[in-house]
Amino acid sequence: MASTDVEHTGGHADVIDTGWRREPADAPSARFGWFGSATKTFYGAAIFFAAFLLLMMIGNHTGHVEDLWLIAFAVGVLFFAVRGWWMNRGKWS
Repeated sequence: MASTDVEHTGGHADVIDTGWRREPADAPSARFGWFGSATKTFYGAAIFFAAFLLLMMIGNHTGHVEDLWLIAFAVGVLFFAVRGWWMNRGKWS
């Protein structure tokens, strides 16, 4: 059975100990201790996008079908943003 470990070949980094170590392939940021995502940025972008969709209703169009679509998409974006905030409200990131 094949191994999932990364095989290290001899090289300059193996000869001189500089403190540098290879990172695991599945977690490249493990050395820095950060695995989260930029949730505040995502929530801010969602609010901005929903506001932009609602501001698109102002215009020179006469039909209101597109207004309903814009409202529906804005509500959907805000729903997922609030849901994500509510689900992650007790976490560290």
